[in-house]
Amino acid sequence: MNDTLSAAILGFVEGLTEFLPVSSTGHVLIVGEMLDFHSTGHAFEVVIQLGAIIAILGVYAKKLFEVFTAAPHDPQARRFILSVLIAFLPAVFIGILAHDFIKRVLFDSPLIIATSLILGGIVLIVIDRMDLHPKHDDAMKIPLGKALAIGFIQCLAMIPGTSRSGSTIVGAMLMGVSKRAAAEFSFFLSMPTMAGAFAYDLYKNYDLLNADDMTLIVIGFVMAFISAVIVVRHLLDFISRHGYAIFGYWRILVGLAIFGYFAIAR
Repeated sequence: MNDTLSAAILGFVEGLTEFLPVSSTGHVLIVGEMLDFHSTGHAFEVVIQLGAIIAILGVYAKKLFEVFTAAPHDPQARRFILSVLIAFLPAVFIGILAHDFIKRVLFDSPLIIATSLILGGIVLIVIDRMDLHPKHDDAMKIPLGKALAIGFIQCLAMIPGTSRSGSTIVGAMLMGVSKRAAAEFSFFLSMPTMAGAFAYDLYKNYDLLNADDMTLIVIGFVMAFISAVIVVRHLLDFISRHGYAIFGYWRILVGLAIFGYFAIAR
């Protein structure tokens, strides 16, 4: 399969899985391995997330505009912005410190990805079945201390296969946030987190990228944007009706398939 088609497939997979609690990075890395697609410094897998970032910015443009225009005179709007920034901070420090280890070691270990997928799937199923009693059903009113805790939990997603959205959603639910509000807060937190990861990775790898790399990244970006818009528009309603268990079973199935694939292929 040529690299152009592979980039399109991987971009679609990225956007499709970015906001689901199934690990977009894990899926993209494994599908890339199966397609024999290799990018410079794994920059492709990170930079195409820009498509998903723009997708969610587009879907939430009206709400974001309302929040930021209200911030000068609305304490609740300022508090919400602060809660997202506080939740973002742990990823900044840990991400910068562990960047090289994550990219050079964890990104190249299918077994780590498969194990993380399976363990995360089990956690999602257990959490979905727990008789939790949410205290917070509005993503804009999560207490600052809990927002910071969610930010630290999000850092677990630096292990490929764990899932950024999955870790933030589980962490939020365990701290009394409803399923829908947990998913929506994960959406808002993804904006600075993914933008930061994109900018830092591009900074680290820009000198290594050539014209062919950039062409593939653009293709992946466009496909990620298209599929992410579809997911974001429908995910909250789906979660409200069906919960998270289905994603847990999917993670376990994919994790076991990865073990099987590499056992046969190697």
